Amino acid sequence: MLDRPVSELSKPRKRLPNQRWQIYLQKPEFAQNLAVLTNISPIVSQLLINRGMETPEQVQAFLDPESLVLPSPLEDFPDLAISLELLQNAIASQTKIAICGDYDADGMTSTALLLRSLRTLGAQVDYAIPSRMHEGYGINKRIVEEFHSEGVGLILTVDNGISAFEPVARARELGLAVIITDHHDLPQKLPPANAILNPKLIAESSPYRGVAGVGVAYILAVSLAQQLGETKGLIQPMLALFTLGTIADLAPLTGVNRRWVKRGLQHLPKSNLPGVRALIQVGGVQARGEGAEEKIPNPKSKIQNPKSLKPEDIGFRLGPRINAIGRIGNPQTVIELLTTDDMGVALELAMQCEQTNASRQLMCEQIEQEAIAFVETEFVASLQLDRVLVVVQPNWHHGVIGIVASRLVERYGVPVFIGTYEDEEHIRGSARGIPEFHVFEALEYCHDLLGKFGGHKAAGGFSLPAENLQMLRSRLIEFANQCLEPQHLKPLLKIDAEINLNHINQQLYQQLNALHPCGMDNPDPVFWTPNVQVVEQKIVGKGHIKLTIAQTIDHQEYKIKAIAWRWGDYFHLPSRVDIAYKLRENYFNGNTTIELELIGVRLPIQLQQFFALPPIQSSTTFEYNQRHYTCGFYKNGIEAELRIKNSEGKVLAMQPGHIIGLLGTNRQNAKQVDISQPQYDNIIQAALQALSVLSAEL
Repeated sequence: MLDRPVSELSKPRKRLPNQRWQIYLQKPEFAQNLAVLTNISPIVSQLLINRGMETPEQVQAFLDPESLVLPSPLEDFPDLAISLELLQNAIASQTKIAICGDYDADGMTSTALLLRSLRTLGAQVDYAIPSRMHEGYGINKRIVEEFHSEGVGLILTVDNGISAFEPVARARELGLAVIITDHHDLPQKLPPANAILNPKLIAESSPYRGVAGVGVAYILAVSLAQQLGETKGLIQPMLALFTLGTIADLAPLTGVNRRWVKRGLQHLPKSNLPGVRALIQVGGVQARGEGAEEKIPNPKSKIQNPKSLKPEDIGFRLGPRINAIGRIGNPQTVIELLTTDDMGVALELAMQCEQTNASRQLMCEQIEQEAIAFVETEFVASLQLDRVLVVVQPNWHHGVIGIVASRLVERYGVPVFIGTYEDEEHIRGSARGIPEFHVFEALEYCHDLLGKFGGHKAAGGFSLPAENLQMLRSRLIEFANQCLEPQHLKPLLKIDAEINLNHINQQLYQQLNALHPCGMDNPDPVFWTPNVQVVEQKIVGKGHIKLTIAQTIDHQEYKIKAIAWRWGDYFHLPSRVDIAYKLRENYFNGNTTIELELIGVRLPIQLQQFFALPPIQSSTTFEYNQRHYTCGFYKNGIEAELRIKNSEGKVLAMQPGHIIGLLGTNRQNAKQVDISQPQYDNIIQAALQALSVLSAEL
C-alpha cells in the first residue's frame, strides 16, 4: 500500500471558510397550506415562515405593504407634537434653524431631506456636520457655541444627539431650543432637549420602530408639511432621500421601512432630484447595448443587469458612493449634491463621489491586509480564549476602519473593535458585533475607560485615551466571556432551504421577487445543495473564484456557474462540497442565465463524519462498473487517508479536502491525479457509500 501522506507530494488546499450553518427547520405541510391560502408558491411560503410569518394576514401585509393601516405618527411619537409646534413657530417668526447632521449616508441624507423640506416650507435654515477627522460623531459644544454666535434659535439634530447630554445642556443654557431626531440606542440619562424623536422611545409593536435617522427626519418633514398644508411637490423628493438613506444605513426592511422603500424605489429611477439623477448616471446605472463584453461585476453591487434595471438595483448601487464621501471626503459634497437644483453642479459633485469611492476601495483593501497580518501575528492563537478582537494601529484612516471591522468579523467570527491613533494620546475606533454580542452594551460596560461612544446592537463608535487601551482590551474580553460560548465564535450562516440544481431556473427566480426589496431583517434567500462536484474553478478579478458546479440526479448531470467573491484564500476548493448560495441573474450577449453567488462551503457531511472519526484500519469491499475493489481509511501522518485498491494492486489515495490524489502500486511510482475528474470522483463516491454501510453495521 501507499504509505507516505498525499500532502507530501501534492500542494494542500488552504482552509475552508470558518462557518457555522444554521438551516431553518422546514415545515412542508404548513408551508403548503399557507401557500394555498395566500396564492404563492410553497418555496416562497417557506421563506416567509423563516422570516417569522405564520398567518395569511402577516403574509399579505408583507407582500403588499401598502395594505398596512398605519397609525398617525403623532400617536406613536410622544414628542412629535411639540417638535411640530417649535418648527412652525420658528418658520412663522423667521427664527434661524440649524441642523446638526452626521457624516454617514444616513446622517447626510437626513440633513439634505430636512434642508430641502424646511427651505421649501419657508424656514431660514442652515446646517453643520462635525469633522470626522477632528471631532468625531455627534453634536458638540463647539458647534453649539457657533450656532449661538450666528443667532440660531432652534437646533435640530439628525441621526445623532441621543447621547449628547452636555452639548444639549449647553444649548439650553444659552437659550436655544433643541429637537433631537435620532435612532441610536438610548443612554442611561437622556439629554435635556425640548423634544426627542427616537423610535427606541416608542412601543416595540409600532410599525415605525425600525426607522433609521432618515426615517425619523422623513416622518418629521412629512408631518410638518401636512400640518402646514404644503405637501405638493415635497413628498417624492423626500421619499427618494429616505430610500437612499435607509438602504445605505442597512436599516431593517420591515414595517414602514419596507412600505416606503418599496414605494421609493419605484420613483428613484425617474427622480426629479438632479443629485439622484447625476449619481445614477455617473454610477453607470444605465442601459448597455447588445453583445456587450462580459465583465466581472462588483461583488458589492446588486446590479447585475444594467439593461433591464430593477428599482432596488439603483438604491444599492448609490449608497456606497454617498457613504464614501462621509468616510474619507467632505460631507458638504453630498449635502450640496442632494440639495442642488442645478444638473451641471450635480454631475460635477457626483463625479467627486465616484472618485472618492474608488479611493475608499483601495484604502479598505490596504488596511484590511495590514490588519490581517497584525491579527495573525499577535492575536489569532488566543481568539478562542479572548472571544473578542481589539486591533489598534497608527496611520489608518478611521473613516474606513468600520468596513474593515466588518470584514474581520466575517473572517474570524468574533466581535471586532478596531481603532487608530488620532495623536499619541487619543484613539478613535469602530466596532462590529456578532448575533450573540451587543456592541452598545459592551461599550457601556467599558464607559469609564472611554471618551465618547455610541451605537446599537450590531455596531458602534468610540474614543479613548491611548493609556487605557490595555485596560479596554481586558474589559472587553471579560464582557465577551460573559455572553459568548466557544460555539458562537464562527460566522453564522442562516440558510433558508435545501434545493437541487435541477430546480434552479427562471421560474424560481421570478417567484423570489415577491420578497424584494431585501436587506436587513429581510435578507436575500439563501439555499444549500449537498455533495456537489466542483468541475471547474479559477481565480478572476481581485481574488474571486469563478466555478462550475455539477450535481447528478437520477443519472443526469446538471451544471451551473457560480462566483465566490473575495474567496481567493480558499482556492482550490475541494472537489466535493456542500454549498450555500444566493441566486443571481447574469446577462451576456442578450442571454439571461441564473447563477449562484456562493456564500458558504463545507465538506459534505458524509466526509466530515468519516474523516473526523474514520474506522481506522477497517476496510470493506465493493463493486463498481462490474469490477471488485477494497477500500478503507488509514492513519497516515496527521490525517486520515482514504485508499481504494483494485484487483491489479493499483491504489488511489486521497486526503480530506485535497483536489489531488495519488495513483499507483507504491509511492515511488505513483502519479498525481485530479480526483475531481468523473472517473475518480465516481469511484470515490462508491467507496464512501460502501464504508457508510460498514460503519452502520459496526
